[in-house]
Amino acid sequence: MESVGRENEDFVLFPHDADVGVRGYGRVPAEAFANAARAMTAAITPLGRIAPSEAVEVSCSAPDMEVLFVDWLNAVIFEMATRRMLFSAFDLSIEDAELRGTLSGEAVDVRRHAPSVEPKGATFTGLSVKRDSDGRWVAECIVDV
Repeated sequence: MESVGRENEDFVLFPHDADVGVRGYGRVPAEAFANAARAMTAAITPLGRIAPSEAVEVSCSAPDMEVLFVDWLNAVIFEMATRRMLFSAFDLSIEDAELRGTLSGEAVDVRRHAPSVEPKGATFTGLSVKRDSDGRWVAECIVDV
């Protein structure tokens, strides 16, 4: 699938009908998951507009890495919605299909952040967590916006 839109070396946003695809890359799954969360946030507002001034702890577990990835993104979306925050930094670890992480961000300031979309949920559409031919981990799925 060809990437379109904003991208950098750690993540890619790609179009999908009325939704958005997120893809994160990393040396280990946790890094790919963190970069996919950064991609999801970048679909809302440029990451540089979000000060990582407040930390929020999250955890989730799942039977496999793909379900864990969806659960992770949905945990981030839940924290965004319930705390009315945006996050720009993600520090996490994964051990035995259990994820523990810290989201760092700030309260939404509509004027400064100018959010362009609101993520509603990560889906199983296009879901994949695997190593690519270069040995990097790639985690991707479609996010309903």
